[in-house]
Amino acid sequence: MPFIDCAIPDLKIFDPKVFGDDRGYFFESYNEKVFHEAGITATFVQDNQSSSVHGVLRGLHYQVGEFAQAKLVRVLSGVVLDVAVDIREGSPTYGQWESVILSAENQRQFFVPRGFAHGFVVLSEKADFFYKCDNFYSKESEGNILFDDPKLNIDWQIPLHKVILSDKDKVNAAFGEHRKFE
Repeated sequence: MPFIDCAIPDLKIFDPKVFGDDRGYFFESYNEKVFHEAGITATFVQDNQSSSVHGVLRGLHYQVGEFAQAKLVRVLSGVVLDVAVDIREGSPTYGQWESVILSAENQRQFFVPRGFAHGFVVLSEKADFFYKCDNFYSKESEGNILFDDPKLNIDWQIPLHKVILSDKDKVNAAFGEHRKFE
């Protein structure tokens, strides 16, 4: 199987078989049947893409209620550290996080199910980030957690003084004071 199970159940890394030669490469980035066989039954309805420079950190974001989202994320160019935090109260892994290096070179993808806050930081000079969502975005349903919350103690793999945040992400909630996942 092209999937790697993570320490936190439900998170999965998709490691596709890449066919390369002197012309370039080809790989199947998504096949519903293969994903369903791995237990990922999300029906994706929206694709998003961002471009960011070194040190940009986007997150930690999630949606609640009827607009909760699962995401399948990957990098088209560059390198990022991608992070998912379990925010499902009552979960045995509540407050734990998992990280994975995603790059254009390794072609890996990270499946982040509903009930997880998500974020990434750009480790290369620039990165183009792409993700599929299984639900539509709703501003009224968004939640945010501070990327550097000491309760989470996430190792972002860059000095925190080099992190570049949006104005919105500078005022995210502390873990435990964040909007509850419903």
